[in-house]
Amino acid sequence: MSSDKVPMEKIRNIGISAHIDSGKTTLTERILFYTGKIHRIEEVRGKSGVGAKMDSMDLEREKGITIQSAATFCMWGDYNINIIDTPGHVDFTIEVERALRVLDGAVLVLCAVAGVQSQSITVDRQMTRYNVPRIAFINKMDRSGANPYRVAAQLREKLGHNAHMIAMPIGAEDKFEGVIDLINMKANYYDGDNGENIRLEEIPADLLPKAQELRHELVGAMADFDDDVAHLYLDDKDVSPEMLMQAVRKATLSLKFVPVMMGSAYKNKGVQLLLDNVCSILPNPSEVENIALDQDNNEAKVAMESTPDKPFVALAFKLEDGRFGQLTYMRIYQGKVNKGDTIINSVNQKKVKVPRLVRMHSDEMHDIESSRAGDIVAMFGVDCASGDTFTDGTNRLTMTSMHVPNAVISLAVAPKDKTGAANFSKALNRFTKEDPTLRVHRDEESAQTIISGMGELHLEIYIERIKREYGCEVVAGQPQVAYRETITNHVDFVYQHKKQTGGSGQYAKIGGYMEPLPVDAVETYEFVDDIVGGSIPREYIPSCDKGFQEQLKTGQLIGAPVVGVRMCVNDGASHAVDSSDMAFRICAMTAVRENYDKAKPVVLEPIMKLEVQAPEEFQGTVVGQINQRRGVIAMTQTEGSYFVVNAEVPLSEMFGYSTDLRSATQGKGEFTMEFLKYAAAPRNVQDELVKKYQEKRAAQSK
Repeated sequence: MSSDKVPMEKIRNIGISAHIDSGKTTLTERILFYTGKIHRIEEVRGKSGVGAKMDSMDLEREKGITIQSAATFCMWGDYNINIIDTPGHVDFTIEVERALRVLDGAVLVLCAVAGVQSQSITVDRQMTRYNVPRIAFINKMDRSGANPYRVAAQLREKLGHNAHMIAMPIGAEDKFEGVIDLINMKANYYDGDNGENIRLEEIPADLLPKAQELRHELVGAMADFDDDVAHLYLDDKDVSPEMLMQAVRKATLSLKFVPVMMGSAYKNKGVQLLLDNVCSILPNPSEVENIALDQDNNEAKVAMESTPDKPFVALAFKLEDGRFGQLTYMRIYQGKVNKGDTIINSVNQKKVKVPRLVRMHSDEMHDIESSRAGDIVAMFGVDCASGDTFTDGTNRLTMTSMHVPNAVISLAVAPKDKTGAANFSKALNRFTKEDPTLRVHRDEESAQTIISGMGELHLEIYIERIKREYGCEVVAGQPQVAYRETITNHVDFVYQHKKQTGGSGQYAKIGGYMEPLPVDAVETYEFVDDIVGGSIPREYIPSCDKGFQEQLKTGQLIGAPVVGVRMCVNDGASHAVDSSDMAFRICAMTAVRENYDKAKPVVLEPIMKLEVQAPEEFQGTVVGQINQRRGVIAMTQTEGSYFVVNAEVPLSEMFGYSTDLRSATQGKGEFTMEFLKYAAAPRNVQDELVKKYQEKRAAQSK
């Protein structure tokens, strides 16, 4: 059956997400092999130099990591599965965000040895943010130290999931032979060079008691979701596989249950059973609630209906600059679109003709004539930004956008020679359009181009891509940390701004206070209007707010943005002729400037959550290194011959850490790092930063 004739209930849109190095790309590679999309298996770090199909960028193949999420589609029986393989590295977290934003279900891949790692927690949080039902797949069952029971327990303890096994391993480590399907109570063995021949057997006698015990636990968990299962469970009667599968599906879709499976993608075991369960358990597009906002009706929420006969609505969730121009990945939520149709960008009301419609298979394209609700396709020649909504013009709906985390690190970059300047700006233009977490701005004081992103690797990859894809060598300065400033004291102020120059002058007077916001406040700035009796006319109050915000963009300690401030106006005066928006704005700005020192400002630095894994014999060295970098160790635990350290470390101390860790652990140590919070910098660090800032200002004023 060709994929465009598949009924809606047979479509699955799934993402494969996990901590770095859990085997996502290898798993996707096996899925493509078993569904007949590729005819030869390539390893992620294979000797052939070909690399995995889903890692189509040269950089991905060299580094053995996934940088961009890659989309593909395949048929498993009569089910059409659209798959997005996402990066595991925290620096490319936006790729996971945007994939989960448009997917209906996901497979959370975990390593049977390492279990739930820091990045698994982040990915799981992202799945929860977008209400994505998931199946947990414990991979790498062939590795020494593999223990799926411990990982299932971690899913319950660390992630707080109601997680139960729906499969059980036959052996483990080098004796891992296959998987027992606990729903159908059959043993699955995978024969042949690539595990393509599935052999179903009765469960081996020595494993039967354990399998029965796990199935009994599963039925008990399902009793909460299905009354029929509950009656049979209480009467201690057998539950049929069909009834149990139905209950597991219902529980998973309610987001209150996570089925757990296991296998070894590398050793070709357990992947086909996972595919069966993706089709049986995860939702089809019509079973997921997707909400759009109606721009013509005060952003009222409108539920999308996954049917082809409703007005067309689609979300552009990812852009890529391919050989033939901009390729825009679209998830179609409602209606249908044909090649040659005209669609309208809800954001700027621009009309766009769809010249070419394709389905993506990693970096290969398959032309199609039309596409409908539930599909994930790509279009050429559709110019837009990531996150734009397209409609057929009968409505003005926009899909809710995705969460974009703030940048934590910046670099000053410039082309090595002047001739590369045009390509340099072309590259930055393209990359910022494609990746919302990469930000570019010009520092007016130093006249430098500054790029900001999620981490060292993130910026490193983009600098390398500018060199390779645009032939432009880049010179990068020292990494800059995104510091902030805040105040620690409540200060009352009264300020009068008066200027008389020929004609009408400027007059404004405001009174109020500035104070720090509570530590746990979500907002970084709050404006309080306490004016009573019209001492400041209503039309000038927004000007005060604007003036405060403008002045707080650059603090006076180190010129960093000021956060965590509540500004209040509660008194003031105006003049019938001389008062204006501008006068109140200048008055507000000067009031902040004059009283900033009295509010006892401090510098805040970004603190990162660091997780390091290394062999046990290096524990002392690794902990010593973290302490040297002003790290605070939150937890250490030993798993097999490895130990794991969780710590909180200032980002400014983490440059060059990967090299130090590798040399201290003979290349065996791994770490992941993600932004956690802002915290006050120690006095000596603050003094050093203030001194540098003053020297820089002095040099510029000469």
